[in-house]
Amino acid sequence: MDFSMQWWHWLALGLLLVGAELILPSFTIFWFGLGAGLTGLILLLFPGLTLTAQLALFALLSAGCTLFWFRVLKPRMVDRSTAGMSREAIVGELALVIKGTSCPQDKGRVRFTVPLLGSDEWPCICAESLQAGDQVRVSGIEGHVLTVEKF
Repeated sequence: MDFSMQWWHWLALGLLLVGAELILPSFTIFWFGLGAGLTGLILLLFPGLTLTAQLALFALLSAGCTLFWFRVLKPRMVDRSTAGMSREAIVGELALVIKGTSCPQDKGRVRFTVPLLGSDEWPCICAESLQAGDQVRVSGIEGHVLTVEKF
């Protein structure tokens, strides 16, 4: 008896695997589901493939999709929030003063275009007075207050 899989079997397997990713989120099962779906599409174009060729194609496509994700796509994704990162993540960043200071002891307030360390607005201190609208560079952080200098 010769067992063979039809193209729609592969698509159904692909959908089941992608659905399993929703239940068991590991973001690896998804790539095997994509491999199965692609195998089904290729089998639709080339219906004479043997079961051995289909299984080999499924293994190659699944491994290829997984490698493509982890080696190419994922490293290019940038987490611009830097939430939970160390002090070095914020030092050197530019911000806009939204509440100025009249003397060095006053606390002002700055806003970043992208949230840094979980917030887009931070209290700040500066060695010189600041006006709302000034651009500053972060030179340090002490507790929850940024030390800034005019840019």
